[in-house]
Amino acid sequence: MSKVAFWLANGFEDSEMQVPYDEVKKAGHEADIIGLKAGETLKGKQGKAEYQVEKAIADVKVADYDAVVIPGGSSPENLRLNEGILQFVKEANEAKKPIAAICHGPQILISANLLKGRTITCYPPLKDDMINAGAEFKDQEVVVDGNYITSRTPEDEPAFVREILQALK
Repeated sequence: MSKVAFWLANGFEDSEMQVPYDEVKKAGHEADIIGLKAGETLKGKQGKAEYQVEKAIADVKVADYDAVVIPGGSSPENLRLNEGILQFVKEANEAKKPIAAICHGPQILISANLLKGRTITCYPPLKDDMINAGAEFKDQEVVVDGNYITSRTPEDEPAFVREILQALK
């Protein structure tokens, strides 16, 4: 059984959190919702989902987790300037732990300077941002490059979840 960190802030894309979170738990893994402030209630941008932050980023260590999932929407934009988030993702990458980011999720990888020489996908309008950060962009439902798992939109969730569960085996 693996332990997965789900990073969340207000304005997340509802299903991009809900679907992977539910599937990871259904597969028998543990999942923690990590945000900027423990106890805070976060709302999805579609108004269909709401989650409570279980642990603050300041209170968690990379060593406690086997993987990171970064849902899209406005959530990554609200997390990407936090030094704790950036340090955590850098350490997770150094440890070669799976980092799964969908939609706007790779914005955090840009801010952490982790895209140079990597192949990823994301929400298509962010393509130029990814290329400018040194990544090769592929417009496909899921791209796996080493420990990175990236997807574009809610329509890609089945492939995104499949690759996350594969990486947790």
